[in-house]
Amino acid sequence: MGLLRLLFGHRPQPQRRPKVAPKAHRVEPDHPKKPRRYVSPSGAKPAPRKTSLAHPDPAAPQNVTLPYCRYPKREERAERAKLVYRHACTPGPTILKGRCYVIDGDTISINSVPIRLAGIDAPELDHPYGQASKWAMVRITKGQIITARIAPEMSYDRTVAICCLPDGRDIAAELVKQGLALDWPLFSKGRYRQFEPDGVRRKLWMTNKRQPPVARG
Repeated sequence: MGLLRLLFGHRPQPQRRPKVAPKAHRVEPDHPKKPRRYVSPSGAKPAPRKTSLAHPDPAAPQNVTLPYCRYPKREERAERAKLVYRHACTPGPTILKGRCYVIDGDTISINSVPIRLAGIDAPELDHPYGQASKWAMVRITKGQIITARIAPEMSYDRTVAICCLPDGRDIAAELVKQGLALDWPLFSKGRYRQFEPDGVRRKLWMTNKRQPPVARG
C-alpha cells in the first residue's frame, strides 16, 4: 500500500463547497405612488386656479377683464372663450386688451383667449409662406399691448376681432402690406384690398384658392 502511494502519489480528494440556502427575495410593499407637488424656490405654495368666471353685466362697460392664468387647462380656455363671446353678444362694443401670443398669421391669443383677426386670411403653417406670416405677426406684436375690438356679427363659433397696436395701427393691415396675408372681401367688404401688393395673390395662391369665387378679386 505504501509502495503504491509512493509510485502514484497521493491524490487529495476535492473539497465540496457547503450548500448555502438561497436568499429569500425581498418583497416590496405595494404602496401607491404619491403625485409630485411643485415647490417654488422660495417655498411659497402656488396660487389656486380660478375656474369660475362671472357672467357679463349688460349695464356695465363691456371691457372684458379675465383673471390671469399662465397655463390654463383646455376646459378653462373654452370657458374663457365662451365668456368673451357672451360679452360680444351684449349691446355695445366689447374690448379685450393685453399682450398676445401668436398662434399663426391670422390668429392670436390674449389672456388665453384665441382671437381670429377679422377680414384677412393668412397661409396655414404648413402652406408656403405660412411660417413667414406667423413670424411677421410676432415682430409686429412683440412687447405691445393689443386692443381687440370684438366683432359680434362675425363671432359665430370663435372670437373674431379687429386688433390694433397702441398707436392705432390695424395689425391685419400691417400684415397685408407685407404681402403675407390676403384681404377676405366676404367678411371685410374690401377693407384691406388697397393694402395688397401687386402679384400677392399669385404668391399666396393656396390662400387665394380657399376663398369663395365670388369673394376673389
